[in-house]
Amino acid sequence: MASANLRDELECSVCLNIYTDPVNLRCGHNFCQLCIDRVLNTQEGSGGYSCPDCREKFQDRPALHRNITLRNIVENFLSAQPDREESGVFCTYCVDSPVHAVRSCLLCEVSLCDKHLRVHKKSPEHILCDPTLSMESRKCSIHKKILEYYCTEDETCICVSCCMIGGHKAHEMESLDEASEKKKKTLRNVLQKLQTKRVETEERVQSLQEHRRKVEEKAVGDTERVTVLFRDLRRRLEDLEKRVLREISERAEQISISIRDLEIKKEELSRKMRHIEELCNMMDPLTVLQESDTGDLCDTEDGDNEDRERHEKLLHDGGGLDVDGISRTLHTLSDIITERHVSFYIQGAADILLDVNTANNKLHISDDRKTVSRSDIIQNRPETPERFQYYVQVLSSRSFSSGRHYWEVDVGGSESWRVGMCYPSIDRGRADKSVIGYNNKSWCLWRDGDRYVVIHDRKPMSLPTNISSNRVRIDLDYEAGRISFYDLCDPIRHLHTFTTTFTEPIHAGLLVGRGCIKICGGNREK
Repeated sequence: MASANLRDELECSVCLNIYTDPVNLRCGHNFCQLCIDRVLNTQEGSGGYSCPDCREKFQDRPALHRNITLRNIVENFLSAQPDREESGVFCTYCVDSPVHAVRSCLLCEVSLCDKHLRVHKKSPEHILCDPTLSMESRKCSIHKKILEYYCTEDETCICVSCCMIGGHKAHEMESLDEASEKKKKTLRNVLQKLQTKRVETEERVQSLQEHRRKVEEKAVGDTERVTVLFRDLRRRLEDLEKRVLREISERAEQISISIRDLEIKKEELSRKMRHIEELCNMMDPLTVLQESDTGDLCDTEDGDNEDRERHEKLLHDGGGLDVDGISRTLHTLSDIITERHVSFYIQGAADILLDVNTANNKLHISDDRKTVSRSDIIQNRPETPERFQYYVQVLSSRSFSSGRHYWEVDVGGSESWRVGMCYPSIDRGRADKSVIGYNNKSWCLWRDGDRYVVIHDRKPMSLPTNISSNRVRIDLDYEAGRISFYDLCDPIRHLHTFTTTFTEPIHAGLLVGRGCIKICGGNREK
């Protein structure tokens, strides 16, 4: 009804149609520009001009002023109207030449065009609605009367007879407008949730796109490294090479698939939002209440937990292949193929001994120089340039300048420690430069309570899982420029690998926050 009233206000009094390029006269009345031009043209030579509505006189031809506000109102009104061409509802009275209907009267059971709508009776019993071919759907199937009320108990639209003598007599009733507004309020709440979910989905898409870019950048370097590793063994290991390269490329592809799925979900959310917005903009309460699929529209949790879990799993995936692990495997295979003997244990703990001359005076070093512990008693060692002044650290007496080596430590006696490798040029006196991992001269694995971190040059990276055993292994490949850390659980688990180009000999290094650390063994490969 409100739409019909607004249409009346937007009609030109000359052509009786919706305004086209509306202009106004000094008296304030509006007309289509072409309509008022034609009227003024017919008044020329009559000694004056007048407004077609109020008959106000003008001595000279009045200037026409474009009414931009009214034009915008007309455009918004027309854009909000249903597509009459697609409705297939024609005016009942225009029998000679079919004209699309703009309204239907439920009382008369007729559809009306703009022309016949103006002459149609507008008494209260004549109920106008959007053009429809299904008049019966708007009437009670039992009493054949117009549906005017909503039974909240049975959640259905009913007529006045249903209220008085039908099965809904003792039920609570609401007007269609009131019930429709309540449903619209619910739908608006759903719409707000969907808007939030769409924003969240868009953020997931953006984060995965950024993650995909990083994975693809890393994949370039990984592919090059893998190609080098497989060059000498290509004939024997061709199938393995293809599988590894495929795994590299599939990481970005998996993210792309997830992005595609999220894009599809985002479109579905947008579709639901548009549908709900259309329902909320409808003026006819019956259409809103008889909408059949609002249950599906209101379901805002469908697949949400699964999407979040998959999103978090992809986002926290490191994105890189364990090329260092493949490298170790290939070196082992190469040794086997060439019948080369690989020696793992040439010497035991004697290979790694602690250098007391570097130990901080709060550290106690055992007689066999394999165990270091935090002491409450200050050790009275001489202050020398080699000794760490601020942090409870110590280096190994031996350095490595070539070959492949490893050493192991038992860290079960401490909940705060750092184990790793250092250049001998590491600062020993300055507090902000001497701690292992906080400079470009050292690499370490760090435990602080329940937190495990690998760090170099003040750039920490948290490990996704904790160390499950009490023993840690540190591998050094000097020529390859690699320092790797392993959890000596069963099976052994790789934790992290640093890659660089060594410029100095390198020592083992330890920091003890609490308790003690013991060196268990070491090796040298010839």
